[in-house]
Parts: sequence; structure tokens; C-alpha cells
Amino acid sequence: MIILIFLVLGLIVGSFLNVLVYRLHTAEDIVWDRSRCPRCHHVIGWYDNVPVVSFVLLKARCRNCKKKISWQYPLVEIGTGVMFALAGAYFFNVGDPASWGPVIYLLGVLFALVAIFVYDALYLEIPDIVLWPAVVWVLAFGFFFSWNMVSLKENIFDIAMLSRFLGAAAAFAFFWLMARVSREKWMGMGDAWLVLLLGLILGWPRILLALFLAFLIGSIYGIMLIAVGKYTLKSRVPFAPFLVLGTLIALFFYAPIVGWYLGLF
Repeated sequence: MIILIFLVLGLIVGSFLNVLVYRLHTAEDIVWDRSRCPRCHHVIGWYDNVPVVSFVLLKARCRNCKKKISWQYPLVEIGTGVMFALAGAYFFNVGDPASWGPVIYLLGVLFALVAIFVYDALYLEIPDIVLWPAVVWVLAFGFFFSWNMVSLKENIFDIAMLSRFLGAAAAFAFFWLMARVSREKWMGMGDAWLVLLLGLILGWPRILLALFLAFLIGSIYGIMLIAVGKYTLKSRVPFAPFLVLGTLIALFFYAPIVGWYLGLF
């Protein structure tokens, strides 16, 4: 039941994220304006705004103008729903109030990461209005969770907050260097600021797995697109989605992946 509740919550949040991403790009009001079809601008009724269900019932077409509705909408809703369900399954215990804070923190992190993923995939830009509030969110919760763990007797890798700072600094330095050396041809400064956030989320050494997976998945994706003739070596490919995807995998599956890898030796 708990997983189902988190899944439904994620579907609803995913629906809102679709609206958020679109309106951030068009500079429209996010709170008060009602949802409209981006083609005919007809106001969408509540019955056509039910996550995933409305997309299926409408057969992926606007009720008013009959234009196709992008698959982006249900995919973002389902993806957010699955991640919220994972957060609930892995970290939430209704009988343990101590688990509520970490889950609220994690849902906020997922909200920001999905928004950044979709925005960069669509517009080749990382929205600062999402990135920097997310940095504040992670730091605020990080200090709240870690303040009583700091002790001179502990090793730096045992202190959660220092681990976050180390992961953020290492990731940012690497991407900053690539951006400067290539004059932002290999990597943009937006990606460098993003990995600063990702390092704060994952800490050291989890950020290493996230970056490895991002480059691996991004390379495979790029090679596939070049092979089918949709991209060339000079084409711009948004990298933030791969960074976010690598981060999500490291966030939920770090231990089994590392355990599997070490088991090979």
C-alpha cells in the first residue's frame, strides 16, 4: 500500500513537472494559469489531466484540436512515479518517524533531478532556477542530518557532510577543467555546476559510479545515434540527462552494483 501511495504521488508530481518545465521555458505563470494545449491553447479540463490515464483515453491526441500529445508527458509521469515508489520502498517506514525526514529530502532531490533531466533534454540548458534551490535544499538537509556525526575522532570518509563536499569538489573540478580546456566544446559550465549538486547528493565515492555510468550511457547513446545517421560528431547532445540517470542509479543501486563488481575479482 505504501509503495502504491508513493507511486500515485509520483505520477501527480510528474504531471506537474511537465507543466513546470514548459512554463519555465516560456516564462508563463506556474501557479495560477490553467493547463492549456500547447498547440491550440484550449484550456484542458481536469478529466483530461489525469496522469497517464488521460493520455491513454485520449489516444495521445488533444480533445479539441486532435493534434498529437507528446510521449514526453506519460514517460515523465511514469518515471517520476517509479522513482517515488523506490524512495518509499527503500527508505520509508510508516512506523518509524525518523524515516520521514530522509524521505522528504529524497523526494525533493528527485523533483529537482527530473526537472533538470527534462529541461536539458528539451532545451539544451540547465535551469538555474531549479539547480540552485536544489543545492540549498541538499545542504540544509545535509547539515541537519549530519551535525551530530562530526567528531575529531572520525575519519573524513566517515563524516557524511565532508563526504558530500569532497564528492562535489572532485566532480566540479574535473568538469570545470574540461570546460576550460575545451572552451566549453567538450563540456559546458552548466554541467560543471550540475555535478556540484550531484556530488553533494551522493558524496564520495558514490559520485564516481554516477559519473562513470553517465559517460558510459552517454557514449552508447551517441554511438547509436551516429550509427543511424541522426547525429554527427559535431552535433550537440545534452549531457545532463545522462548525469542525472547515472546519479539515480548510484542513489538506489550503489551497493549491489559495487558488490557485483567486486565479486568479479
